[in-house]
Amino acid sequence: MIRTPHKALLGRIQAAYGIKGWVRVYSYTDPLEGILGYAPWTLRRDDAIRQVKVEALRKQGKGIVSLFAGVENRDAAEALVGSEIWGELPDLDEHEFYWYQLQGLIVLNILGDVLGQVGDLMETGANDVLVVEPTDNSVDDKSRLIPYVEDVVVKVSLDDRQILVNWLANY
Repeated sequence: MIRTPHKALLGRIQAAYGIKGWVRVYSYTDPLEGILGYAPWTLRRDDAIRQVKVEALRKQGKGIVSLFAGVENRDAAEALVGSEIWGELPDLDEHEFYWYQLQGLIVLNILGDVLGQVGDLMETGANDVLVVEPTDNSVDDKSRLIPYVEDVVVKVSLDDRQILVNWLANY
């Protein structure tokens, strides 16, 4: 399969920090410092798009502060406030998937019943859960919560746009 880069919203610039061009960053990643793993960053604000190089990033209190190449004073930092931070998602191993890749896939059980289509995913702490919504071809009109665990999810085929599960329709 040919990989097409997928950009993800990683956070936003909240405020200027100090007088030397640092900015306060609100990170959507878990852990917060994980945002650096998505460099290079692209900043978007209104119609303006700018790629930046992160020169420094550190935890500051409960948040993160960052310094970008070419941003050398508070005025330049304040001009970036409100910008969204976007980055390219890194490649995953063969049997790992991002949630966005699973959304919209048809869910079939091992008997061939169409259980529905992945509408969303939930994080429960113990494991992720597929939120499966009925489609016109579904075996019934029930919404289902199916755990995304090895014993249940048999196969994910992005090429076929399907997920095969060991889950009966009457569960």
